[in-house]
Amino acid sequence: MSSIEKANELLKSDPQQAEQIYKSVLSSNDSDDRDQEVALVKLGQIYADRKDAAALAEVVKSSRAFMSSTAKAKTAKLIRTLIDFFSLIPGSESTQKQVLEDNITWARQEKRIFLKQSLETRLVALDLQTQAYRPALALIETLLRELKRLDDKLILTEVHLLESRVYRGIGNFPKSKAALTSARTAANSIYCPPYLQAQLDLQSGVLHAEDKDYKTAYSYFFEVFENLSTNDDPGALAALKYMLLCKIMLNLPEDVTSLLQIKLAAKYVQLREVDSMRAVARAHQNRNLAEFELALKEYREELSTDPTIRSHLAALYDTLLEQNLLRIVEPYSVVDVDHVAEVVGQGRAQVEAKLSQMILDKILSGVLDQGRGCLIIFDPQEDDALYENAIKTVEQVGKVVDSLYAKASSGSSFVD
Repeated sequence: MSSIEKANELLKSDPQQAEQIYKSVLSSNDSDDRDQEVALVKLGQIYADRKDAAALAEVVKSSRAFMSSTAKAKTAKLIRTLIDFFSLIPGSESTQKQVLEDNITWARQEKRIFLKQSLETRLVALDLQTQAYRPALALIETLLRELKRLDDKLILTEVHLLESRVYRGIGNFPKSKAALTSARTAANSIYCPPYLQAQLDLQSGVLHAEDKDYKTAYSYFFEVFENLSTNDDPGALAALKYMLLCKIMLNLPEDVTSLLQIKLAAKYVQLREVDSMRAVARAHQNRNLAEFELALKEYREELSTDPTIRSHLAALYDTLLEQNLLRIVEPYSVVDVDHVAEVVGQGRAQVEAKLSQMILDKILSGVLDQGRGCLIIFDPQEDDALYENAIKTVEQVGKVVDSLYAKASSGSSFVD
């Protein structure tokens, strides 16, 4: 039995002993390349299971000696595999960033251009994840310049997609759309892997949702969900949540139940992420602000971590608050602001600010009396057609006068 086989058997029962065997394989000059490659990956897996980011970083660093003597394609695959293990370790972003920067420097020194670009793309994704938008944009600019020169369409598509996400993160939607268009243009000239195509469609759906075009966004999200769920990709859950969000924002919360009855959605129905969207849909259907707040509180982690869902639910909360305020003040001509705040279940300052905004936006016709602490609501005024008709008549008379003046001028010049 070889050392690798022995270590593999001990991996579950005695991981510490297995770790020592893998290390001895790496340090031995007699081990072949295949065994050393397996030992590196297994060590990375052990440290990822232990959540030991520092030890994993050391494995990546020590692997360079082995990778210097192996084929470049195999090196790139191995180092990406090891770096992927960091995603299993919570809070390891700073260590992962340091490892990426070190390996980018090493790849540059070794003149491994494609590996360097692959690692830089991974670093941009990490900067996006940690919301370090400025360094991400600087690195994207350098990468795009190199990739256009090399004409590597696949990585170019990935970088343009990341650029679109970064611009969306900083709120620059025109540049985000332009970057996504560039990504699709690059993708159209090559075979685009299904996962990358799904990410392009997902970003398209997100940007359409930002434009309040929820019908188009829903069609994109459905394509992504169908693509990823067929391949059992965990990203399918996010697409399903976005589909449910679109139905809610389209004021069709009753469609949420029927949507969750389709075959592809069956395995996700019992998850808390789906329960959270179902609770929001129920609150929206009932037009109940207190129920909506309860759902946000109960499912805080599921609804607040995703910026797309968080921003749209904030807009939905604002709409629900408006509808509740209009329903409360509708029977009154004068109503106390404290009473409105008590009925709607919000603080006085928040209700007063919202009423002021509604008056300025002409959603509510009235005025806030700060001295008495009340809202005075004006009776709805019918449009006076007489004034509008008078303006139109004056305009037509003006045209007639201009026409007569023009004819008179041309007649006088003819007589002369």
